[in-house]
Amino acid sequence: MYKILIVDDEADLRKLLTDYFEINGYFVMTAKDSREALRKVEQGPDLVLLDINMPGQNGLEVCEIIRDFVSCPILFLTARVEDADKVAGFRAGGDDYILKPFSIRELGARVEAHLRREQRIQTKTSVRFNNDLILNYTSRELYYQDTRISMAKKEFEIIELLSLNPGTVFEKERIHEKIWGLDDEGDSSVIAEHIRRIRAKLKEYSCDDRIETVWGVGYKWSRS
Repeated sequence: MYKILIVDDEADLRKLLTDYFEINGYFVMTAKDSREALRKVEQGPDLVLLDINMPGQNGLEVCEIIRDFVSCPILFLTARVEDADKVAGFRAGGDDYILKPFSIRELGARVEAHLRREQRIQTKTSVRFNNDLILNYTSRELYYQDTRISMAKKEFEIIELLSLNPGTVFEKERIHEKIWGLDDEGDSSVIAEHIRRIRAKLKEYSCDDRIETVWGVGYKWSRS
């Protein structure tokens, strides 16, 4: 049984979502604010639905705090979102945005899709490649020799997509479609920000040349 944590200061919405997900076979935990959310996260949810606009610490701040300790998908609930908001959310470690008001069936489908994707990732085997750079697809961890390079969930998934297809050029929109699995048009600024963060982390180990930019097209993983 999957375990979902719902964090929202609206009691009616928490009850609506709790009833829906429990009827559909999920174990549901709820929190009304950031303090309660941090306590519930310790119970290891498989997915977090996180309201951005909460009193006290907002959802972005909560996401930044918990992301280094949980690898599960984090989906933001918000009444509005601009490109800059998306970039800020993905920088904080979020995986998706759900706009209020939303169709509860669509929300359920998004949650199922993220959980299925998690399950598929966990069934992959470890792969060693590119000299001292090691990518463990099972544990979703990246290593340089014996040193683990910390990657957020979406950062790792982008590396996974590119590294499993070395030399193949992926357009930004295609990366967005593959990783986020959404029907809406891909956001190139979001992909560019994720690539920038990945390269910054790899640069510390002189591996930032693994992801090559194909100007005017997209990105590819170096074959060398």
